[in-house]
Amino acid sequence: MTVLKTSMRNFFAHKGRMALSAVAVVLSVAFVCGTLVFSDTMSTTFDKLFAATSADVTVTPKSAEDAGEAPRSGKPESLPASVVQEAKKAQGVKSAEGAVSSQSVTVVNSENENMGPTSGGPTIAGNWTHNDLRSMDITSGHSPRGPTEVMIDSDTADKHDLKIGDELRTIAATGDHTAKISGIATFKVTNPGAAIVYFDTPTAQRELLGTTGRFTHVNLTAAAGVSDARLKQDVTTALDKGAYDIKTQKESADDNRKSVGSFLDVMKYAMLGFAGIAFLVGIFLIINTFSMLVAQRTREIGLMRAIGSSRKQVNRSVLVEALLLGVFGSVLGVGAGIGLAIGLMKLMAGMGMELSTGDLTVNWTTPAIGMVLGIVVTVLAAYLPARRAGKVSPMAALRDAGTPADGRASVLRAVIGLVLTGAGGFALYTASQADKASDGSLFLGGGVVLTLIGFVVIGPVLASGVVRVISAVLLRAFGPVGRMAERNALRNPRRTGATGAALMIGLALVACLSVVGSSMVASATDELDKSVGADFIVQPTQPGISITPKAEEALGKAKGISHVTRLKQINADMTTPGGKTVDGVGMSAADPTYAKDLRRETTGGTLSAAYGKDAMSVGDDFAKKHGLKVGDELKLAFEHGRTAELKLAAITKDDGTVDNGAMYMNITTLEKYVPADRMPQNDIMFASAAKGQQDAAYKSLKDSLEKYPQYKVMDQTDFKQTLKDQVGQLLNMVYGLLGLAIIVAILGVVNTLALSVVERTREIGLMRAIGLSRRQLRRMIRMESVVIALFGALLGLGLGMGWGATAQKLLALEGLKVLEIPWPTIIAVFVGSAFVGLFAALVPAFRAGRMNVLNAIATE
Repeated sequence: MTVLKTSMRNFFAHKGRMALSAVAVVLSVAFVCGTLVFSDTMSTTFDKLFAATSADVTVTPKSAEDAGEAPRSGKPESLPASVVQEAKKAQGVKSAEGAVSSQSVTVVNSENENMGPTSGGPTIAGNWTHNDLRSMDITSGHSPRGPTEVMIDSDTADKHDLKIGDELRTIAATGDHTAKISGIATFKVTNPGAAIVYFDTPTAQRELLGTTGRFTHVNLTAAAGVSDARLKQDVTTALDKGAYDIKTQKESADDNRKSVGSFLDVMKYAMLGFAGIAFLVGIFLIINTFSMLVAQRTREIGLMRAIGSSRKQVNRSVLVEALLLGVFGSVLGVGAGIGLAIGLMKLMAGMGMELSTGDLTVNWTTPAIGMVLGIVVTVLAAYLPARRAGKVSPMAALRDAGTPADGRASVLRAVIGLVLTGAGGFALYTASQADKASDGSLFLGGGVVLTLIGFVVIGPVLASGVVRVISAVLLRAFGPVGRMAERNALRNPRRTGATGAALMIGLALVACLSVVGSSMVASATDELDKSVGADFIVQPTQPGISITPKAEEALGKAKGISHVTRLKQINADMTTPGGKTVDGVGMSAADPTYAKDLRRETTGGTLSAAYGKDAMSVGDDFAKKHGLKVGDELKLAFEHGRTAELKLAAITKDDGTVDNGAMYMNITTLEKYVPADRMPQNDIMFASAAKGQQDAAYKSLKDSLEKYPQYKVMDQTDFKQTLKDQVGQLLNMVYGLLGLAIIVAILGVVNTLALSVVERTREIGLMRAIGLSRRQLRRMIRMESVVIALFGALLGLGLGMGWGATAQKLLALEGLKVLEIPWPTIIAVFVGSAFVGLFAALVPAFRAGRMNVLNAIATE
């Protein structure tokens, strides 16, 4: 009880200092809990949506694509209308209804603006059925009654200011269809971000499937008292189960959930990873806080030991304070995490993904995980300072309070740090010399961990040298004030090292990712310059969309063009001469001009020969793996087509990033073995201008696709900029997430300075008494902060660039061969670190300047 009382008294006596450490715990726990609540809420939203939209039992073609996967032909797999009648006759069926649904569509308004989601969600077109009433209500107008009418969902109507009577054009593989809005339907559950368009049944069949009398699936409703499982069994008996997939509501919902589950998991674990980094940075803040509190209470702890307190009691007292800090910070963190999740939901809504707070999901595991993490991390971080407190002897009571720790970093610490850093450096070197990226990645991961730990351990040793160098460059010009700031930073190398290490972690990751991102862009740009011969590239602006025949026809009419190249993708099962079958091989079917549009070196044969009659090419890695050589006969069973025997006419070199490993053949060859209605649409198209017609051709191509906003025409400069923007957006998102760790690191600098000011209260009073002005005092503290921040930045940026350079060596094995150091970013981060130091010192410097000189001198 005495230990608890002492801990409580000390905790509240230093509540201001504890608050800064608590903020680190709060932020870290909040990020973990916010991520879990956000991902659980998204899962709940999709679960409700899929449960509401799935029929009791659904019948689909056996060959239908997986949930969320767009068909290559642009037309979904379908089944005959007779299946509806056959299923209706099955025992236990209350009603059966044919449905049409396609995601391979684009919807534009009368001003040719895309009405699809901006969040990456799908645009879904289909027929209005009774099953849709389970998830939607018609809240305005009426359902479509003919080919001139269409109904949309209310979310899309609200986002794009659509109303009844407005004209919409639906672009599909079968052509364009124009109709006016006759009704608006509202979801009964949350719609995360899909745009829904409904037609009447004949129009949906004709415009989406290209024929009447067929459906993409059949919705079955169970009779009273019949379970979904029983209904599935009865329908399976009534139908040819080998031709159809028959699923219960739960099975359909599970399949749909899997289509978004991988995306949700990636986002969830990525955010948790950044939360872990914030926790790691927070550990240094907590260690520093308790180390300095223990140092300031040296006389107090010595007196406790003198009157009979044991080492265990002193140790336990500090750990109880840490426990109180962990509990307090974790409780606030859990609450803040829920608020953060709501904030993320609002942010996603601004990006086009709607999530309702009514679906907010807080599982009991979320606060439990947050509390356990926050408390355990805080107590573990305080363990070393607690042990140090337990070692304070009774004789310490005779010394001045707040005696600083030994300024010399121990020899053992230096040796351990050098060994770890050396081992990490060797691992990074080994990774850079690897022959395969998969082998080198293990050494890269080990090298990153070892060098990071090594730099943390050796930080106090490095502080003595690095701080002197930085001070010589920046502080000496400020005379005695600058020298005092330098000595304050050097007074306790262990504390300076720990404070700098907190900032080092975040900036090391920033530098590493900057190097990798810049190298990726530079490598891709270099590869494009070497490989891409086409003047123009035409590709969809959203996933799951191909280039429709109408758009292809429009491109063919562009003026000033020497040739246009089509490129299609199709899967086939390949049988090698040795009798081995490789399933699901991806084939690229293109016009022969593709050999000019994309220059590829060969290790055998000629690429032009691969576009000959019944010929093809493979990559050299595939050829080596399967023992193939030029002249071999390969059997290919095409998806939705017949089996062909093709001659291997060329083996391409797999040493780049563009079309690495691609297998080529002529489109005319593919047309021999795949029916016209099963032919895949073009994934991408290329064009080259006639001599001297570059600008005119560029304008003509853009004009030809003016009616199709889902496609983008780019010259090589545009393409490179698009690539740079995509990488930049990804890096900005990562930098934003790393910002949490950097915020915690800044709090560490603030806390360190604030506690060091308290620790040096008497010293500050004496300096003020002998003539140091308030302005000089504040400047001294600001300079000390800048030096500590630059020390952490220098270590972090150097370490990060080393990681990034090693990672680029591995990427070079995958074709990204150019190493580019983004010096403007590195310099900006380094300079920014100085401003971080200035910002962190504002409050501590202000408090130091306001000290009463006599009271400060009298402080013990």
